Amino acid sequence: MSARDSMAVYEREIRGVPMWVVREYLEQLGGQSKADGWLQGPGWKARLTPMEDFQIGSLHVGQTQLELQGDAKAVAEVRDALEKKLLRAGG
Repeated sequence: MSARDSMAVYEREIRGVPMWVVREYLEQLGGQSKADGWLQGPGWKARLTPMEDFQIGSLHVGQTQLELQGDAKAVAEVRDALEKKLLRAGG
C-alpha cells in the first residue's frame, strides 16, 4: 500500500455549534492553529470555514464547514472523537 492509499478526507457541515467551539474541540484533540488557517494535529489537519446560516422559517442556525484530512487512521480517530463531542454539545 502506498502512502497515498492511506490518506483520507472527511468533510462535514456542522450546524448549531459555534465555529470557535468546534476549533476548541479540535485543539483538545491535539490540533494547533497555523498561520495558513489550518489546525495541525498528529497525522491530520483540519480547516473550518464559516457558512451562511441555515434557515428554518424565522430561525437562523449558524453553520461551519469542516474539512479534515491526513492519515486514514488519524482522521478516523479525530472524526469519531469529534462526533462524540458534537453529539454531547459540550465536549
